[in-house]
Amino acid sequence: MKLYNTLTGKIDKFAPIDPKNVKVYTCGPTVYSYQHIGNYTAYIYWDILVRTLRLNGFVVNRVMNLTDVGHLVSDRNDGEDKMEKGARLSGKSVWEVAEFFGDDFLTNFTRLNLISPTKIYKATDCIEEDLDLIRALKLRGYTYETSDGIYYDTSKFPTYADFAHLNLEKLRAGARVEFNQEKRNVSDFALWKIIKKGEKHDMQWQTPKDLWESEAMGYPGWHTECAAIIKTEFGDGTIDIHTGGIDHIPIHHTNEIAESEAISGVRLANYWLHCNFITIDGQKISKSLGNIYTFKDLAERDFSHLDFKMWVIQGHFTSERNFLFEGLAAAKTRLKNWRNWASLRHQQATAGKKKEIVSDDFGILKALNDNLNSAKALSIIDGIISRDDAVPTEDFLGFLDDCFGLELCETTPNISPYLQNILKERAIARLNKDFAKSDKLRQQLLKKGIDVLDTANGQIWQYHH
Repeated sequence: MKLYNTLTGKIDKFAPIDPKNVKVYTCGPTVYSYQHIGNYTAYIYWDILVRTLRLNGFVVNRVMNLTDVGHLVSDRNDGEDKMEKGARLSGKSVWEVAEFFGDDFLTNFTRLNLISPTKIYKATDCIEEDLDLIRALKLRGYTYETSDGIYYDTSKFPTYADFAHLNLEKLRAGARVEFNQEKRNVSDFALWKIIKKGEKHDMQWQTPKDLWESEAMGYPGWHTECAAIIKTEFGDGTIDIHTGGIDHIPIHHTNEIAESEAISGVRLANYWLHCNFITIDGQKISKSLGNIYTFKDLAERDFSHLDFKMWVIQGHFTSERNFLFEGLAAAKTRLKNWRNWASLRHQQATAGKKKEIVSDDFGILKALNDNLNSAKALSIIDGIISRDDAVPTEDFLGFLDDCFGLELCETTPNISPYLQNILKERAIARLNKDFAKSDKLRQQLLKKGIDVLDTANGQIWQYHH
């Protein structure tokens, strides 16, 4: 199995530390609003990763977070907390916002038939862990205080710029006028933010006296959260895989590395996987452009979660994708064809003797092992479907569901005995050359959502939707 590794900048052979406990961390969403379809793209790609690892016999222990505090509008600790912004815009309390949009995300996660992580952490459930991490960094001399919080001194971590290949001199030269003058370096980041007098922030916790001498309330920085969760769940050792979006590379993941490795003294992760963006009609997804689509918007156009999942896995996680409804319609048709083909397993007796697919995966897993090349795997399956002698077995459909989670077994049930009898009656009518009755029965079946095709081997039905 090979994966493109941001850490090395090349496709590396995957060698887990412990095949029976492959440690994977996924950066989850900030739950201050509805997630748009671009947000879910990453989780679909990482689902393919987990499925491929499992098909290779690895036992996957994956942890994901839900950010419900501390992610400011600017990733560099500027502006309003996104959760507070969500509460202000919705008229709900920040706690209500976190619960509502967190539940909405997990509902869509399930409807996409994504494998649930071993454990999901909410940021607000890990405050003590955040503070323990900050204590460990303070003990090692990596922190300092400003009037608005406890900061990480990036100059103390010599390899800070390495992961994202940052040009710190250029970053300093381009610092904005409103750059926090109390920060020692433009790249320094907040580990814990102090709530100043008159500042509104509903999510707040007492700042311990060993970290801040005066009485003050505060909340954790966004980057602190992920590093603390990884340390809590996996300890101070190296994990196998860390996933996220390419936008995480220069700040969020760079800061995670600085926090974690300053404490542990070892590499945070051996493999870093980052997915690229999707655009809408060739433009960046943006509320100001009005090109944000949610699953509710897709449903109004008669597209399902699994239609979108099929669209996503037709591409590659490292490639920028342009979303068009024409492309989604093609993915919907492809999924429909797969389901109709899957329905053939119920028709072997009436469709004539067919050659069955039993155990050979035709190179599907090999394609997935080649840097998660799901597009190639899908094309292999299309080739199998196009063959006249290919009828899937239950086991083969189960294998495909293990690969992609498209619910081929669940969504292609056998038709009812009533409809089976109509099919038999129609077959007899054709045998007797009673084509008027045959056509009448075909229309009757069509009204029930079943389309009948007449082939050299007899009639074959498929779902009409």
